[in-house]
Amino acid sequence: QMEDPIQLKEEGNKYFQSSDYEKALQSYTQAIKLNKDKALQAVLYRNRAACFLKKEEYAKAASDASRAIDINASDIKALYRRSQALEKLGKLDQAFKDAQKCATLEPRNKNFQETLRRLGANIQEKVNARETLRIQFSTDSRVQKMFEILLDENSDKEKREKAANNLIVLGREEAGAERIFQNNGVNLLLQLIETKNPELILAAVRTLSGMCTGHKARATAILHYLGIDSICMWMSVDNEEISLAVCSLLQTITDCLLDQGKEEHHGKEEALVLDTKKDLRMITMRLLDMLVSKNVSGQGRDRALNLLNKNIPRKDLKDHDNSRSIFVIDNGLKKILKVVGQIPEMPDCLPLTENTQLTASVLLNKLYDDLRCDPERDNYRLICEEYIKSKINPQDMDKTLHAVQIVSGVLQGPFDLGNKLLGMKGVMEMMVALCGSEREIDQLVAVEALIHASTKLSRATFIITNGVTLLKEIYKKTKNEKIKIRALVGLCKLGSAGGTDYGLRQFAEGSTEKLAKQCRKWLCNTSIDARTRKWAVEGMSYLTLDADVKDDFVEDEPALKAMFDLAKSNDKTILYSVASALVNCTNSYDTKELVPELVQLAKFSKQHVPEEHPKDKKDFVVKRVKRLLKAGVVSALACMVKADSAILTDQSKELIARVFLALCEDPKDRGTIVAQGGGKALIPLALEGTDVGKIKASHALAKIAAISNPDIAFPGERVYEVVRPLVSLLNTERDGLQNYEALLGLTNFSGRSDKLRLKIIKEKALADIENYMFENHDQLRQAATECMCNLVVNKEVQERFVADGNDRLKLVVLLCGEDDEKVQVAAAGALAMLTAAQKKLCSKMTQVTTQWLEILQRLCLHDNMEVQHRGLVIAFNLISADKELAKKLVESELLEILTYIGKQEDRPEKQHIISVARDCLSKCMDYELIKPLSRA
Repeated sequence: QMEDPIQLKEEGNKYFQSSDYEKALQSYTQAIKLNKDKALQAVLYRNRAACFLKKEEYAKAASDASRAIDINASDIKALYRRSQALEKLGKLDQAFKDAQKCATLEPRNKNFQETLRRLGANIQEKVNARETLRIQFSTDSRVQKMFEILLDENSDKEKREKAANNLIVLGREEAGAERIFQNNGVNLLLQLIETKNPELILAAVRTLSGMCTGHKARATAILHYLGIDSICMWMSVDNEEISLAVCSLLQTITDCLLDQGKEEHHGKEEALVLDTKKDLRMITMRLLDMLVSKNVSGQGRDRALNLLNKNIPRKDLKDHDNSRSIFVIDNGLKKILKVVGQIPEMPDCLPLTENTQLTASVLLNKLYDDLRCDPERDNYRLICEEYIKSKINPQDMDKTLHAVQIVSGVLQGPFDLGNKLLGMKGVMEMMVALCGSEREIDQLVAVEALIHASTKLSRATFIITNGVTLLKEIYKKTKNEKIKIRALVGLCKLGSAGGTDYGLRQFAEGSTEKLAKQCRKWLCNTSIDARTRKWAVEGMSYLTLDADVKDDFVEDEPALKAMFDLAKSNDKTILYSVASALVNCTNSYDTKELVPELVQLAKFSKQHVPEEHPKDKKDFVVKRVKRLLKAGVVSALACMVKADSAILTDQSKELIARVFLALCEDPKDRGTIVAQGGGKALIPLALEGTDVGKIKASHALAKIAAISNPDIAFPGERVYEVVRPLVSLLNTERDGLQNYEALLGLTNFSGRSDKLRLKIIKEKALADIENYMFENHDQLRQAATECMCNLVVNKEVQERFVADGNDRLKLVVLLCGEDDEKVQVAAAGALAMLTAAQKKLCSKMTQVTTQWLEILQRLCLHDNMEVQHRGLVIAFNLISADKELAKKLVESELLEILTYIGKQEDRPEKQHIISVARDCLSKCMDYELIKPLSRA
């Protein structure tokens, strides 16, 4: 047995290298017992620590490493081994400290740096895990506390409200939603709903909605737990807020089942295969059942229709799967037809709102449009025909009324199908019989059907032939104001078939003013029910085609304001009718120009030639616009633009855009329009809608942008949204005025900030602006040049001028030589800024055209001081850029011009010009190209 510690250490090292850690351990232990040298003792302890690490005895390894460190605090091997041992023991903070000391002692050691990074990441992960656990425990206790407060009837009202709001917020957070779900939260939320307290019901439903958002598995589980019958029952209640909240919950669940609106992945959920078709069909069937249930409120029925409208038809017709629409047609088309066939005035009518039947007609139209082939459309038609036939009974007039009302409802949806249904045996005969009936309800249903049948007169021969006679008969015969006004609307609709007041007068036999007066009276009468006032608005939308009627209407401020108030109601027909009436009053509809030769020919053949009514001439139109502005039309239009997309159709947007354009005609009125929210309202109209509507709205924006301070007209980020509509007008398909005013607007914008200039460049407007600089039209060329003058401040634009292979600089130089002073001012300003910013352009300017020197001399001698000043600045830039270029200018007549101007006496009004000329001469003297005048 050896007794030399050094020999024992060497022996231990050999065993360690051959991976015999047990024998190595024995050798080191024996050496420790025999050794009395401190330095060697530290080495022995750290070596034994290495053996313990290999044997995964980490506590012993840490202990031995610590003993080595006690002897030598800078023992880097001992520190590292202790760090390894502590890491394995889970003492990450202590391990990190030891690794940090190692990295300090040997900063270039990559192994230590990597250990530090790993330990840092592990510590952070551990901290996060602890925090998550803490939040979970905290969330669990918060959830429990909230439910205790909410379910305790004796709780303070303020506390309950706060708890309800907190619960909703928690349900919207993923962690919170999961904790509520895992801790029996759905059952507790169900208990809140069963309290029948509206506030608690709303809180519970909104929390459930948040929990379902973007999480298919949780949404499916909640659907099955609550039950679709219960959800539909809650949606059926006669409480608008609760009904809407439950509708939102069901939409959220449907979105999840359809894989729409998914926000993020949720762990293992992606691996689950959830069969959602069965659930979707179950939801669809219950919604269809709601349509015909007497226990469902009018609001609940509207919610069911809206959900069907949104989720059943395909959103993209490129998707060939229309199975959802086929399913609804086969299982629920008759139920939808029953809704459109309801007659509110009859005692057995289902609970309805003002929008229910129109929404049902929209659904009929969407389903019909979603069909892909003729056999599918034939099936749809046959179901409708079969259902209508089942209602026709000459012995039962009430049942027959429903049949006619169904046809009327279909005419508001898929019109072509409705027109075919009109041709069914007995339908027209029934309508004629109803018109002749003494019962007011019969007359009202017949009038409604005639009105809707006249929507597309080109396809309704019977209505053109007989409709006017029938409606006149009812109008004269009835004493009921509702029926009278509906007959009036029908007459107006038929009378406006020609699109002129002549057609209206021909049908109404000169009674338009009388009818309009009655309509205005109904508009102002707030005691009349909303439906009747709605019909009055619709009547005015046709009657205002008559010039006398529209002039009288704008004079009647109470009627105007009453119409504006009605426009704020969430009703598609009212909004469209108000917009139509305003288009008529402002004459902003399209008119065909009459060819003089054809007019003469028509007169010769004794045909009627429509002539412009005196009150349709410009002076009268301007007066009407002023009256409308005074009555607050801009605020009404701004309110209409905010309507829901289902209410504000593309056609309505176009009409509103037309009105705005007419209102913006006089520059003096544009400030008022901006102040009342017109600028903000025009932006969405310019970005969405029909092509004509977008152009009209963009033109109105251009008129405002051309003369208004953008910071006031379009504050904040809104100004950047206006750029695209303005750029869209820089098109050869647009007319000259639209081009010109768009350029003025962009000129105004480009002078405000570099951010706006960048936005204009990003919208790819530069090429169009350059094209207009070539225009023969003086004003367009001038506006484009002024716009470019502002844009050249931007570095990106300057670089385009510097780039080879383009004539941009040549064009600007040549425009400086134009006779048009305004073009010269703009072009010279652009050239002055370009040559000041980019020295390369100074030499390039002398190469683009041989006329450059002549043009520069003309600028410097110009009578207009603004042009002269810009010319002298260009000369100074050229002289400053290069000595050789300065020499070329000195050798030309320009030196005489500069000398002549520089010698002039100081004058305040011309001092800026004289100073630049003197600066040019001074620079030439610096180059020693000229000498100062010596005095005798």
